[in-house]
Amino acid sequence: MANSSANAIPRPEHPMPQMVRGEWQNLNGSWQFEIDYGKSGKERGWHQEEHALARTIAVPFCPESELSGIGHKDFMPAVWYKRSFEIPQNWRPGRTLLHFGAVDYEATVWVNGRIVGTHRGGYSSFSFDITDALREGVNTVTVCAEDDVRSGLQPRGKQSGRYYSHGCDYTRTTGIWQTVWLERVPEAYIRSFRLYPDPDNAQLHIEAALAGPAAGATLKAEAYYAARGRQRQGDRIRPVRPADAAAVGSSSVGAGTA
Repeated sequence: MANSSANAIPRPEHPMPQMVRGEWQNLNGSWQFEIDYGKSGKERGWHQEEHALARTIAVPFCPESELSGIGHKDFMPAVWYKRSFEIPQNWRPGRTLLHFGAVDYEATVWVNGRIVGTHRGGYSSFSFDITDALREGVNTVTVCAEDDVRSGLQPRGKQSGRYYSHGCDYTRTTGIWQTVWLERVPEAYIRSFRLYPDPDNAQLHIEAALAGPAAGATLKAEAYYAARGRQRQGDRIRPVRPADAAAVGSSSVGAGTA
């Protein structure tokens, strides 16, 4: 079920319109926040649940922006975020994914004090399966984002290496700057898909990457035209990496049959 208090949080819409599932929860809004000038937060145990961060920030706005409630324009070598959440009872059984639209630059994520993953890259989205780190009732997610645009060791685009904007370079974007959300998926689910138009044959080819125990599953596609939908069953899934239970399946939807 989508977040029932969507109007109370910034950017309440689902960030991936082509991948909307009925059971998801938007985590935008108020998070604890602190700047880690010495990059010593990990040594000091800031990822532990009992450690409270000093300030609050409005996610998904970066701390340089006024909308975030921070408005700090100087360089921040590392920033920390923390908030609590609860998983609805009807999300079990199944898997729970924690999605980040983007975090600049190198993110480390903990759930209930347990590390669930790391990601490097400030422009791409990523997710972690946090099912095994969850517990009944209140859970805590903590994020540390390290970002040093002056190091020469990471791409910075047009983010300024000076305090002020100059030329075509502008004030930096540090930490979380896109929507954060939770999503319930079944044990086997579509991780991603691609669409290949085939106008010469009046068809649309679909390729889907699956996660979980998907061997022997089938891929179905439903196409809509003029508010009318028809369904066509696709080819049987062909496992690619049996050890990981990942699979890729294909299906074709034609104008004359779907």
